[in-house]
Amino acid sequence: MNRLLPFLLLGATACAPVTPAPEEAKSMVQSNNPMFGTDANLAPSAPDAILCFADYPRGFAEFRLPKGEGPFPLAVIYHGGCWKTGIASHAYMAPLATRWQQLGIATLNVDYREVGDGGGWPGSFEDWAASVRLIDEVAARHPIDRARVTLVGHSAGGLPAYWLASAQSASGPVGVRAPVTARAAIVLDGPGDVGAEQPAFDTLCQFSAVDPFIGAEPDAARPRYAAISPTTHAPQLDDLLFVQAKLPAPSTATQAALAEGGAQVTVRENEGASHFAIITPGNPAYAANEAAMLAVLRGD
Repeated sequence: MNRLLPFLLLGATACAPVTPAPEEAKSMVQSNNPMFGTDANLAPSAPDAILCFADYPRGFAEFRLPKGEGPFPLAVIYHGGCWKTGIASHAYMAPLATRWQQLGIATLNVDYREVGDGGGWPGSFEDWAASVRLIDEVAARHPIDRARVTLVGHSAGGLPAYWLASAQSASGPVGVRAPVTARAAIVLDGPGDVGAEQPAFDTLCQFSAVDPFIGAEPDAARPRYAAISPTTHAPQLDDLLFVQAKLPAPSTATQAALAEGGAQVTVRENEGASHFAIITPGNPAYAANEAAMLAVLRGD
């Protein structure tokens, strides 16, 4: 029997994921918003399994397992799209997931709800929190090194990459929550503190993305921003790598806050690179940063 069959059956019975065909995914991302540049190779490869964490169409992740005996590091990947449904999905992260699979990194490429289909505050956070249960599920069934888990996010997906690793109080979007046990996080041209970096992120998206995601009037929004800020709850990580392109590096104060939980914070800036070049295997901007990303993923 195929070693992935139980997961495939889970995907068939627990949710009905919508996975675009390669040409559909490319068209969806490149044509809907000019922030998604034409340098992105968006054609997805076939996952080994579809794993569900919720009973709605976007409550799933694509699982890719490298060849060999392992144990393999695991990257849990969250896509961008300005948290607005219709702009992007997990599909455009599939080439990066595939590249890392070829290099001995297992991957979970996660989809989630966004503003317009049940996401935002608290729906997106609920999905991110639910998705991490897949980490222990794949580690229990496959040769995954549970001590080498890295949370990865591109653009808007950078938020869950460090938010999941921070403890949350009752004021948080999902209430009291313990941090996910992960060794590291990689943020790929994403924010370090959503509230502090709102103008830059809205500029990147070319529309007001942050306020609709937070979903509250100014007086109510301030405590929401504080609840998810690293200045309030620092991520519990060993390493945190930022690979920036269009977005500036997090401020000195934000980097210090992110380091309060013990993380070694490193920022690599790529002046002149596009938002997608840094996640596109084969692009020189990606190639210039691949070794640094692999060192984090492998725990070197």
